[in-house]
Amino acid sequence: MGFLADGEAMKWAEASKHADYIRKHGIKQFLHLYRRLKSRCNDTFLWGDEVEYIVCKKDEDKKQVRLKLNAHEMLGELERLSTEAQDECGRPQAHFLPEYGGFMLEATPGGPYGCTRDHYLSVESNMKFRREVVESILAKDERIYSLTAFPMMGAGEFTEPVFPPTGPIAMSSFLPDQVINPHTRFGTLTANIRERRGSKVQILAPLFQDTNTNMSEEPSHEGHIELDAMGFGMGCGCVQCTFQCCNINEARMLYDQLAVLCPPLLALSAATPILRGHLVDTSCRWYVISGSVDDRTEEERGLKPLENSRYVIPKSRYASISRYISTSPELIDEEYNDIDLVYDEDIYKELVENDVDERLAKHIAHLFIRDPLVIYSGRLELDDTKQTDHFENIQSTNWQSVRFKPPPPGSSIGWRVEFRVLEAQLTDFENAAFAVFVVLLTRVIAAFQLNFYMPLSQVDENMKRAQKRESVKEEKFLFRTSPLSESEAEYREMTVDEIMNGKDDVRSLLSALRVIYVLCFVFYPLAVLCSWFLWCLQCA
Repeated sequence: MGFLADGEAMKWAEASKHADYIRKHGIKQFLHLYRRLKSRCNDTFLWGDEVEYIVCKKDEDKKQVRLKLNAHEMLGELERLSTEAQDECGRPQAHFLPEYGGFMLEATPGGPYGCTRDHYLSVESNMKFRREVVESILAKDERIYSLTAFPMMGAGEFTEPVFPPTGPIAMSSFLPDQVINPHTRFGTLTANIRERRGSKVQILAPLFQDTNTNMSEEPSHEGHIELDAMGFGMGCGCVQCTFQCCNINEARMLYDQLAVLCPPLLALSAATPILRGHLVDTSCRWYVISGSVDDRTEEERGLKPLENSRYVIPKSRYASISRYISTSPELIDEEYNDIDLVYDEDIYKELVENDVDERLAKHIAHLFIRDPLVIYSGRLELDDTKQTDHFENIQSTNWQSVRFKPPPPGSSIGWRVEFRVLEAQLTDFENAAFAVFVVLLTRVIAAFQLNFYMPLSQVDENMKRAQKRESVKEEKFLFRTSPLSESEAEYREMTVDEIMNGKDDVRSLLSALRVIYVLCFVFYPLAVLCSWFLWCLQCA
């Protein structure tokens, strides 16, 4: 969803004048927060998921399904219903939030989960509850789906009501502006990305070639179809998980380790075979979203010599990470941080002078090479010691595969990490299974101090492979043969099956997860029984 605020959002001509101010005060806000909370520790492990849904209208007679552009209108009623249905702690069972598309909803549990057996087992039922709440207010001909990409997005008449594919915001040849949520953030974000870039975004999706495929359907893009608007990417659904860690060091460690696991899990969850009504030769949404929010100018993309821009930037704002940030002694910068990092040297210097270590300073200074895209009028002059709006403005529009998240000011929430690559699945069981799997991975990594480090350049290569068609079965990914910390760093090309289940001398991820399974589902009931027995003895 990103950072939402009330007020009018500035158009790019005005917002660009305040970019340096936002960056300057964003860093000041981060430093105040960092100094105050860097020593915070012993937070309980908590986590939550976000599932994105689309609302459709289904015409049984015509055998036709279209996107229903009224999802944002449901939010008030959904919040009321979920608040009335409280859990055993008196909390709402779910929260519903706006998303980029006017046909989209984001739903989260009403409160965070812990890491007990009961919490893991309640995830699917909570996801079912969210779906049922939405279904309870839908019209007879409306449906809700947890679907990564609506197959007919941008193909003919695909919305209800129908609008022509045009508009001053996206200027798309395929999508009407009405697909965008009317909250000022989303339309402004779309227009400002286009204006900053100097052109519409352009994603070329390769067609799947079958016997009757017309590879010249779009002669100017032989073998490809064009996607030309932010809606093609940010209109995709996904499953994201956020984890509260015990302290900043654990958060930085998990950020690094989960980044390496993104490619195989992206391949495993791949659910995007159709775009703009065509079968495509890829399986994932990732490159589509990356291109849909790519605000880099021609100079920043390296197409022209630098003249008005400050940097040549290798990646879109939506991409895999470019820097490991852990304090672990196993992180060898020369070996693993092998990507030439583009960062703001002045910001880096300021951070280091204020006792931020080199790795974290470079991470933040890298994020802050970007311009703020949405600035709200009336929200410029803030108290940097108490608010972090300007920091979040840039932090929240760096959509990386994993995100390192400082605590919100004035909150009980701790240092967090967000896992962002999973594609949405059709059923609650599948979405819950992926979410719980990733959570269990974090517990295994933390408990056994697993080490998945490999050169970041290879993680980028693995991300490219993960997006190929049938990558889960046919591609191989460079991966450590053993994640145990005492093991020598040895890498091998492996399939997702081999990574998950092991082969010969390759240790599997699932073997480590089975240990956590036993602890949670076998010994946990025994521990509860013993605790109850001891409590009874104390009371006797």
